Formats: sequence, structure tokens, C-alpha cells
Amino acid sequence: MATKLNIYRLSENAVTIQFGNNISEDMLNIIKAYNSLLHSTPFQGFIATTPAYATLTVFFDYFTVQEVAGLTGSSCFENVCNYLNKLNEKLTSAAPQVKGNIIEIPVCYSNEFGTDMAEVSTHTRLSACDIVQKHTASVYVVHMIGFIPGFAYLGGMDEQLSTPRKKKVNPSTRAGAVGIAGQQTGIYPIATPGGWQIIGCTPVTMFDISNQQPSLLKAGDRVRFKSISKDEFENYTQQ
Repeated sequence: MATKLNIYRLSENAVTIQFGNNISEDMLNIIKAYNSLLHSTPFQGFIATTPAYATLTVFFDYFTVQEVAGLTGSSCFENVCNYLNKLNEKLTSAAPQVKGNIIEIPVCYSNEFGTDMAEVSTHTRLSACDIVQKHTASVYVVHMIGFIPGFAYLGGMDEQLSTPRKKKVNPSTRAGAVGIAGQQTGIYPIATPGGWQIIGCTPVTMFDISNQQPSLLKAGDRVRFKSISKDEFENYTQQ
């Protein structure tokens, strides 16, 4: 029998399911499997979900859920919790490996774009060339989208590249900037203040509100970085 889910109320129109406390690919697979099942068999009033490292937030229409006769519970919160727990019983004990797309993203690591490369080099005691080699050698997993629209938190970075965030936030980080913070790497999809150590920039548009799926990346996708020259960067932007 499946373990009862740890669900807490976020608002009148949302609940959050806490699947655990660790950040791992196994946790990602559990959340993706449950999220996929919920989207394929939603309850009346269901609106959307937001996956995170170890949680899944479920949004719904309060009044619709209250009026659904098929849900059992003395309140809207109980109705939703009961449904989510019953759904959990349909999952197998071992979550399937849900493999996302592998997306190659070109990055220019030149001094002009890697404004914090020297800081990362000093902290890690690696040369800029070694940093680029290690950063492009891994295949990263998108654990969640957050902070700002389209910002993907990527796991799987070489531990030798781990570098603390900036002590002072940069008031203007350019769109496409590729940064490191702790044991993660990520790409700024839009220009915004930011505290990650910037080592390069991609010419790829990471977030476009005019697209049906505005964010290029989604949870579960895999990312591989490819080093390009400044000329290649400029030519790419002219395409």
C-alpha cells in the first residue's frame, strides 16, 4: 500500500505535496511520474501544477472542487487531499525513469561574457580553460523552473566548479548569462538582478512569451553546453 502523501495547504486554491527533503534525480523522477499521472487523470476543478526540487504544488478552482459530488471530504482541502492520495496508490513503488529531452546550448565563455570567470578561477583554483572544459563535459538535469520565468536550476555540475554566490547582487545581469551558484549552474532567461557567478553567455533565447511553451527548458530536460567563439556568438544572434 502506498504511503500517505504529506500534503499541506498553500492557499484556498492550492496545496503542496512534500515528497521528501533531498535533491536528486530519483526525487525528480518520482515527482515527474506523479505529475504526469495527475495531468492524465485530473480531478474536476484542477488547473495546473508547479514542480520543484522535492515538492509539487497543485492549483485548483475552490468553488468547482466544493461542488464535485464524486470527491469525498468535509472540505475543499480534504476533497483534494483524498483524491491525491488515491492517485498515489496507482503509482508503482519504483518510479519510472522519466527521461527528458537533451538540449545542446551554445555558450561563449570569453572575458566579455564571463565577467566572473576570474572569481570562479580563484575560488576553484582552476584555470579558465579547465573551468570551460569541466562545465561543458557534464550532462545536466533540469530540476525545476523558478526564481524568474524560465530560469532552470541545473543539477549534475562537476563538484570542482562549486563556487558561492556573489556577496553583492549584480543589479543588471544580461539575458542568456550562464552562472554558477554553489553546486548548481543556470541560465538567466531575461535581464534581471542576479547573484550567480557569471562564466559565459548563450545567444539562445531561453524564454519567449509569444511561444506556446515560453520556457525553452522544463523540469526533467537534460542540457549539454557547447563552447563557441565570440564570432560564432555574434553570427548566431544574426540568424
